[in-house]
Amino acid sequence: MISTVVWGTGNVGRAAVRAVAAHPGLELSAVLVSNPAKVGRDAGALAGLDRELGVAATDDVAAVLAAGPRALVYAGSGDMRPDEALADIARAVRAGAVVVTPALYPLYDQRNAPPEFRDPVLAAVAEGGGSLFVSGVDPGWGNDVLPLLVSGLGSVVDGIRCQEIFDYSTYEQEDSVRYLVGMGQPMDYVPPMLVESVPTMVWGGQIRLMARALGVELDGIRETLERRALESTVTTRTMGDFSAGTQGAVRFEVQGIVGGEPRIVIEHVTRIHPSCAPDWPVPPDGAGAHRVVIEGRPRIEVTVEATDEGENRSAGGNATAVGRLVGAIDWLVEAEPGLYDALDVPLRPAVGKLGRSG
Repeated sequence: MISTVVWGTGNVGRAAVRAVAAHPGLELSAVLVSNPAKVGRDAGALAGLDRELGVAATDDVAAVLAAGPRALVYAGSGDMRPDEALADIARAVRAGAVVVTPALYPLYDQRNAPPEFRDPVLAAVAEGGGSLFVSGVDPGWGNDVLPLLVSGLGSVVDGIRCQEIFDYSTYEQEDSVRYLVGMGQPMDYVPPMLVESVPTMVWGGQIRLMARALGVELDGIRETLERRALESTVTTRTMGDFSAGTQGAVRFEVQGIVGGEPRIVIEHVTRIHPSCAPDWPVPPDGAGAHRVVIEGRPRIEVTVEATDEGENRSAGGNATAVGRLVGAIDWLVEAEPGLYDALDVPLRPAVGKLGRSG
């Protein structure tokens, strides 16, 4: 059994605790938290399970890493605190752990990551013998292994489009929804996530990964952006009111240009309510989905809908990201120490999991 730590018990961390507890080859050895109110609570309760796991949450990072865990799932946020997240991750790698995380977007495409992100991790690998694999859902499997897999079914491929189409009222991170993405803000507010070049910073690595796997050279990466205002005030279950005239929907593309044409495209269509921008693409049931479209012959379209935590679609997406990461741990443990990306780490079948309760 591989001794595994989960660091964080938020939206991703809850799913990570459940995934580690359900994995036949992993043993949950510790859960790290930053909220003093969570210290001492059983990991099963923090993860929303109906049973205890016998692991009490702690905030003593030094003691947990000193125990020498073989693997660690880092579920702390990297959006608002990238420097702190990088320091945490490097510390765990330096302690010899295989680390998997959805944080730190620049490291999704680790070969092209800026030196300020890549160098500290490589130094930690050299010093401690750990490893790092960064992935998620979008960015993540929704725009790397899935579209590449599906592209192999085509005889002629003219273009690849990866879409995330979501109702963000189900995304229970209000600061991200209101301030990073700008939902409910005046239309002259500039959301940090939509500032020019930021989408390329977040999703450009996925474009480069797909281009590398497909054996094509990129002319460059372009961005497009559209925003729509709410025509009337709407009330959401999780975040309250969003006023008429404020931002209610966002649509942007990160385009990989090949031969002068946008051939590899990652598109996001995000709403706070279905009434906003109804002419834009919608998911099959209105709640949210990830879709891959292969234009060519044949034309192929694959839509993935995941639900968890009471049919919550955003929680379902988080759970699939965690599944990709936790499912990679035993492969990484057997591999050489290093810094890995999605083209290195295979997406593997659920070996030993069929019929096994979580």
